[in-house]
Amino acid sequence: MKAYVFPGQGAQFSGMGKDLYETSEVAKALFEQANDILGFRITDIMFEGTAEQLKETKVTQPAVFLHSVILAKTLTEFKPEMVAGHSLGEFSALVANGTLSFEDALRLVSQRALAMQKACEIKPSTMAAVLGLADEIVEAVCKTIDGVVVAANYNCPGQLVISGETTAVEKACEALKEAGAKRALLLPVGGAFHSPMMEPARTELAAAIEATHFSQPTCPVYQNVTANAVSDPQQIKDNLILQLTAPVRWTQSVQQMIADGATSFTEVGPGKVLVGLIQKIDKTAETHSA
Repeated sequence: MKAYVFPGQGAQFSGMGKDLYETSEVAKALFEQANDILGFRITDIMFEGTAEQLKETKVTQPAVFLHSVILAKTLTEFKPEMVAGHSLGEFSALVANGTLSFEDALRLVSQRALAMQKACEIKPSTMAAVLGLADEIVEAVCKTIDGVVVAANYNCPGQLVISGETTAVEKACEALKEAGAKRALLLPVGGAFHSPMMEPARTELAAAIEATHFSQPTCPVYQNVTANAVSDPQQIKDNLILQLTAPVRWTQSVQQMIADGATSFTEVGPGKVLVGLIQKIDKTAETHSA
């Protein structure tokens, strides 16, 4: 079975999507439609912008989404039998399997980015990558720290991202190094994504998601919150709302896709981050970049 996976925030780069715009009429029309929907020329920033401009959350999330979805729409042999996306990438996956229309998904991604940005400004918060420790040890150490700090991204065995209040995350990093972590380093992010700190954003996005039409998908999506195959539109909605404050169970999602018969994984979007993670989760997995 062919699985298609879609990257999240952090995969962006200057010049992303420019080749698609210049070589495909389909891509060009979709990019211009996106400029109209967003109310600013995101293509100018994607094609010519600096790394600093691309890092703005209101730009980053729609930019990565657009690159992934428009690339998917230009592929000749695009017939996914299962899909998944890392955090933001789940919205790209939901366009790929027909759950969301391009326009509705872009509007939700834009609202999500702005809601997360606002939540980040309420209280100092951050994330940190922890390398070389078992998930259970990281979870146990986080529970001993005063303040909010939780496991946020289960990326692959031995690589977990924690998230929460800045002081709590810093204390957790020290404790994790003492517990044997090879590295525990703060990430250059705007705030504590996939943690309770995103509750204001979750509430805001919930209303927008509930008001959006979700169709019956053409194939199951393996959602971050459950790491299981989901095909029911209402369940997909519920999980998408929970996603902002819940961890990204990427390791578990990939393992479940393999258990359910995935024979190849194709990453669609900027970069090759997910291909790298999938190979660390299962060395025998067949991986491709679109």
